[in-house]
Amino acid sequence: MRTVDQAAATHFNEARNAAQVRVRNAYAGKLLPTDLVDLFKTHEWTFAQRTIACGPNPYPLPRASTTLEDVTFQSNGKQFDLADYVSRNRVAGLLLIKDGKVLREHYDLGIDQQTRWPSMSVAKSISTTLVGAAIHEGAIRSVDDLLTRYLPELNGTPYAQVTIKHLLQMATGLSWDEDQTDARSHRRSMLELQLDQKPGAITRYLASRDRIAPSGDRWEYSTGEVHIVGALLRATTGKWLCDYLSEKIWSKFSMEQPAQWWLETPGGLEIAGTGLDATLRDFGRFGLFFLNGGYAGGRQVLPDGWVPEATLSRKMGDKQVHYGYMWWPVAAADGTFADGAFSARGIFGQYIYINPVHQLIVVTLSARSKPRFAEGGMLDNDFFNGVVQAVR
Repeated sequence: MRTVDQAAATHFNEARNAAQVRVRNAYAGKLLPTDLVDLFKTHEWTFAQRTIACGPNPYPLPRASTTLEDVTFQSNGKQFDLADYVSRNRVAGLLLIKDGKVLREHYDLGIDQQTRWPSMSVAKSISTTLVGAAIHEGAIRSVDDLLTRYLPELNGTPYAQVTIKHLLQMATGLSWDEDQTDARSHRRSMLELQLDQKPGAITRYLASRDRIAPSGDRWEYSTGEVHIVGALLRATTGKWLCDYLSEKIWSKFSMEQPAQWWLETPGGLEIAGTGLDATLRDFGRFGLFFLNGGYAGGRQVLPDGWVPEATLSRKMGDKQVHYGYMWWPVAAADGTFADGAFSARGIFGQYIYINPVHQLIVVTLSARSKPRFAEGGMLDNDFFNGVVQAVR
C-alpha cells in the first residue's frame, strides 16, 4: 500500500504534469478560450516566481473630464470600431491615458483592477529599461562594452564577440527560431528548460548556438537573448531583476499592486524576456514613467536621451530595422514616424503603446487564440493610430 506521503507526491506530480501540458498547448495555440483565460488569470504556469514590491502611495491616475466612447479605424481595407477591436481580439483589459488622465478603462473576460496579467514579451522592454538604469548609476559603463567585461563566463562562447548594444538590439548574430507553435524551435526548447527549472540550463543552451552573422549585422528576434540581459543586470547590480525593478521604478513611481516575475529555477534568475505579471493600471503607470523620460519619485532613473535612443529604428547590414532596445517604433497612419511613437508588445496581444507627440498611452491585455497572427482581421497598430485620430 502507498503511504500518505507517496499518494500526495503522486497527486502533486500528476497535477504538475497536467499544468505543463496546458502551458505547452498554450504556446502551441491549442488551448480553447476559457482554458487560456483561466491560465492567464490563475498563473498556473508551474514556474517559480518572485515578487516585485510596490510603493505605499499609488501614482495617481485621475479620470479625464470626458471619456472616449468609441474609436473608428481602417485596417486591411476595412473599417472597424472599438467593439470590434475588443471582441474580435479577445481583449481582457484596455486602458487609454491622455495627458496623464484616463480616457477609457475597460475590463473583460472576468478580470478587474486587481488582476495580474502576463505581459509576455512586454517584459523585454522593461528589462532593457533596467539596463538604462544600471548605466545611469554607473553599474554598467556603456552599451558599447563587450558582454564579457561583466560576464567573463561567456568567454569562449559565441557571446564573446557581442556588445551590450548588439544584445539590446537582438543583433548578436547567433541563430534563433522564435516560432512558439513549433515544438522543434529554439523558443520551445527554451520553454522546456523553463519547465524543467534547472539552474543555469537556459544560459548554457543559449551559449551553445551557432553564429550566422557578425555581431551587429543581422536582426534576429530572440526571447533567449533577453535571458542574457537578466544575467548582465544580476552581475552588474548585484540584485535580482525583481528587486532592482522595485528599487528603481515599481516602488519609487509607486505602482498600485505588487507584480511577479517567472524564474528559471526557485531562487534563481528571472526569465527576463517574458513572464512579468502585473495589473492593467500598473502597466499604464510604467508607460507614464517611460513617456516622462524615466523619472520616478522625483529622481532621474535613466540616462539623458535614453528614451529616444532606445526606441529608434536602425540600419543593420543593408536593412532598416524598426526595432530599438527591445521597443518597437510604430508608424503613424501616414506611414511616417514623425510622432516618435513606439510600443512594447507581447504574444497573445499584450501592448504598451506610447505616443510622445500626443502624450498618449494605450495598454492592451488580451487572450488571443494563437501566440501570433490572431488579430481578428485588424492590426493593433491601426487601432492605436485610430485612437490618435480620436484624441487629436
